[in-house]
Amino acid sequence: MQTPETTPPADRLEDAIGRKVRALRQGLDVTLSDLARSAGLSVGMLSKIENGQTSPSLTTLQALAAALNVPISMFFQDFEDRRDCSYVPAGQGVRIDRRGTRAGHVYELLGHSLRSATKIEPFLITIDEGGAAHDTFQHPGHEFIYMLEGSVTYRHGDRHYDLAPGDALFFDALAPHGPEGFADLPAKYLSIIVTPPPE
Repeated sequence: MQTPETTPPADRLEDAIGRKVRALRQGLDVTLSDLARSAGLSVGMLSKIENGQTSPSLTTLQALAAALNVPISMFFQDFEDRRDCSYVPAGQGVRIDRRGTRAGHVYELLGHSLRSATKIEPFLITIDEGGAAHDTFQHPGHEFIYMLEGSVTYRHGDRHYDLAPGDALFFDALAPHGPEGFADLPAKYLSIIVTPPPE
């Protein structure tokens, strides 16, 4: 399972600052020379800043922030605010041993959050011929199920739902739940479990 960033990370703070200055300038449709003049810089110095070739002083960043009408913290945003991204090629989900595994259910973890306090687990669940019912799952948080192949009868609390491809179910996962009957196997569905951070 690969976990690249959503955008190529800056190796250096200077690169991140330079990209942000250029993006803000272009977003305002301001030329390099116009911004340099407004900030009291030479065009050559501004060009070096945008290309990550120099480390601007705080005074220079303050002047650029004033010229671009943004807070100075905006220049550091991309460097500090990197976002997780988890990429899993087709067929390469990580096999996970969960309670339902004993009943012949195959769990493939399709991604995971690295920094979020909220735990999010997307699973591809496959139930082949010979799979057994297992409707006593209980855990904190919520779960979303989207049926892809086959059909199952899914229990949540004291209610039962016949799920066919395209059907979706979203529920509080503290109630007993799970597949209790199979009309068409093999069955395959996406299960996304969201667990809030501990209080």
